[in-house]
Amino acid sequence: MKPPAVCLLSGGLDSAVCLAWARREGFACYALSFDYGQRHRIELEAAARVAAALGAERHMVARIGLDAFGGSALTAAMPVPKGRSGEEMSTGIPVTYVPARNTIFLSNALAWAEVLESADLVIGVNALDYSGYPDCRPEYIAAFEHMANLATRAGVEGRTRVRIHAPLLHLTKAEIVRLGAALGVPFGLTHSCYDPAPDGRPCGVCDACLLRRKGFEEAGIVDR
Repeated sequence: MKPPAVCLLSGGLDSAVCLAWARREGFACYALSFDYGQRHRIELEAAARVAAALGAERHMVARIGLDAFGGSALTAAMPVPKGRSGEEMSTGIPVTYVPARNTIFLSNALAWAEVLESADLVIGVNALDYSGYPDCRPEYIAAFEHMANLATRAGVEGRTRVRIHAPLLHLTKAEIVRLGAALGVPFGLTHSCYDPAPDGRPCGVCDACLLRRKGFEEAGIVDR
């Protein structure tokens, strides 16, 4: 019997690769997405497509209203940065950072994992080709894992030890694309854009679009 793992799935490139990785590693994958008031809510449709294509045991969409707090270009009436250079994207924390988002996402994943009697969470954070988010750093992941084992009944009773898997943490975007290709990820089903057109077409110039394009170009793979 395959051990269950809760896999955070946004519908984007990185989380799709993580879901495929978890499947390869022998986990029964429970995909968890969030409707958190994001302006690019169309990503949830992509998440559903990816979860089905990659054989998730179940795909759950949790509704949490982070737009009630605002503070981010993804959840409030603030412009999404466009056309930034690589140097600009690697400097400072951009306005697309959603306050405490990964902490909230991982906390929900932890709750579901405890119900499933799972010891494994999978998240697609990346500390190299990313936009400067503080909750994508290795020290953050290590700290949350430590906290998770203090905060759950299963951890306190010694029945399990929670592990947070971040297989993309030290990969470049090109390496992520190559890994996804090797794992058979259906790239055409994913969605990365922060500010898509009403029909879902990517803008092509936000940070997420530019990093995705860079990854595919450097990997020598056509993005479909």
